[in-house]
Amino acid sequence: MGSDKEGSVREIPAPQLSDNDESVVVEEAPLLEPPPDGGAGWVQVFVGHLALFNTFGWFNSYGIFQDYYTSELNLPLSAVSWTGSVQVFLLALIGMFSGRLFDAGYYRSLIAVGSALQLVAIFTASAATEYWQLFLAQGVCGGLGAGILYCPVIACVATYFARRRALAIALVTSGGATGGTVFPLLAQQLPARVGFPWTMRCMGFVVLFNAALMLLFARTRLPPRPRGPLVEWAAFRELPYAFYTVGAFFLLWGVYLIYNYINHFGRTVLGMDRDSALTTLFVANAVGVPGRIGPALVSDAWLGPFRTLVPLAAGAGALYLGWAGVRDAGALYAFAALSGTVNGGVQSIALAGLPALTPDLRKVGTRSGMVMTVGSVACFTGPPIAGALVDAAAGSYLYMQVWAGGLMFVSAAFVAAAWFAHEGRQRRQE
Repeated sequence: MGSDKEGSVREIPAPQLSDNDESVVVEEAPLLEPPPDGGAGWVQVFVGHLALFNTFGWFNSYGIFQDYYTSELNLPLSAVSWTGSVQVFLLALIGMFSGRLFDAGYYRSLIAVGSALQLVAIFTASAATEYWQLFLAQGVCGGLGAGILYCPVIACVATYFARRRALAIALVTSGGATGGTVFPLLAQQLPARVGFPWTMRCMGFVVLFNAALMLLFARTRLPPRPRGPLVEWAAFRELPYAFYTVGAFFLLWGVYLIYNYINHFGRTVLGMDRDSALTTLFVANAVGVPGRIGPALVSDAWLGPFRTLVPLAAGAGALYLGWAGVRDAGALYAFAALSGTVNGGVQSIALAGLPALTPDLRKVGTRSGMVMTVGSVACFTGPPIAGALVDAAAGSYLYMQVWAGGLMFVSAAFVAAAWFAHEGRQRRQE
């Protein structure tokens, strides 16, 4: 079955119920063919991998730009971190809108518009000379472009898989790790030869190539759902979904801090040179590929997304606390490898858990976008709070490390609550 509002659609007749009528407790979905769990779905996994390469691969490399901006523009770390946090904030904030548009059938249009905004952001940022220009280009424009892309590609892949869903989403999210490996590698090798502005433009050409491939292969599986509310408020009355949303909020507050700060920590606290410090970011991103795939295989085969995510989030919290004991470059490399692996698993399994809370996959874009929009506040405030804690401690990272570790433990607790509530609801329905 193929569908896309921009192409031919073969719909199976569905009962005509109003999505806006909150008095309807159960909406009967049309009879749809089961997900293929492979086949054409792997093509969409490839598309999603490229999308995450362009979005989170770029965001996970923000430590490159943060270090450059603090040294070249002489701005405090807490100020520069706002650009990075605004990117992720906007990505998450507009997930509610882009997710609903995906459900309505505008998938390829979203890819085209989101990619165009990303390219405008990268090429204009490469020519910027003042901080406000970087903020508007890289922070605002880049964040909007990424937000238009992110939620729809995750939702699309989820509709193609059931039994192998965690693995499929892990392969998609590993695009953030591969992009987060390629971009720092370019930043390490090119500036001495072509300068930092042209290094950014070279990164932009990589994004352009990926965007062209995405547009060529992107397809949806389910018929569009043109009618329906932007927000399904009834979902928040479901305990598993509500607990999971709170857990995702705390997770998003802390999980990405390693990518923003690890190379800055190496350079300013341990006295490493710029290239060596940048290598720690490279390591943290590179190990995220096996870090995502391993837990996904465990989730699909034995534990499921909830029981896999709880120990991963708790492990991420323990590693953040352990970061306080890092005293030399060797220990920082080890921390980068361990934390990058665990945080990679956290990111992939967190996304795999959302479709499990959506009985009607026609609403997966809307409900996933709602969680992302709630989490946008965490994305917006997390890096600046971390930077402010470092500044308040006169350059020491201890306050930030304790804060980040606590966030991940709280996240694990709420995900565990969502798991128990979900299991209880399933037992009552049997």
